[in-house]
Amino acid sequence: MRLKLLSPGEMTPEQKQTHDEAIAGKRGSAPAPMMAWLASPAVARHATRLGEELRFNTMFPAKLSEIAILVTARHFTAHYEWFAHKRLALKGGMDPKIIEAIRDRRTPVFDDPKGKTIYEVAKSLHEGHGLSKTLYDEAVQVLTERGLVEVIGLCGYYTLVSFTLNSFEFGLPDGEVSDLS
Repeated sequence: MRLKLLSPGEMTPEQKQTHDEAIAGKRGSAPAPMMAWLASPAVARHATRLGEELRFNTMFPAKLSEIAILVTARHFTAHYEWFAHKRLALKGGMDPKIIEAIRDRRTPVFDDPKGKTIYEVAKSLHEGHGLSKTLYDEAVQVLTERGLVEVIGLCGYYTLVSFTLNSFEFGLPDGEVSDLS
């Protein structure tokens, strides 16, 4: 870890307010990247609020939204993000074979057209830096415009998370080993 994480007693009033708001939210705890973002309390406040919105208030259940998050974590080889969201994906009901395929950079087999489209959108955003007309049209048809906006938001937000976790070298909890190489 390249950064000393502040305890609540070491935080400025603005940092503490953001920290406490995150704990009072749906997560019930301060997300790991927020602890780095607290160096800029306004960034921490806004990013954490966006993260909560994207994690808990999209039109997708966890087993679908976690596809976009895992594709992002895999794309950036974000070990901590992968570790945390693999568990959330399994808890949300995602088929472990989908997780394994994403980990191994293989295209998963989906039984749900929404899952397949979320995967294709996330891969295209990260690898192609956008969406072809065909994929865009398919995504709007399968996910709706709102759904497409939310998938793009998930990929963008978790790119910020990946950059933060990787740049500050957040480690895994003691005793844990990364699935990613």
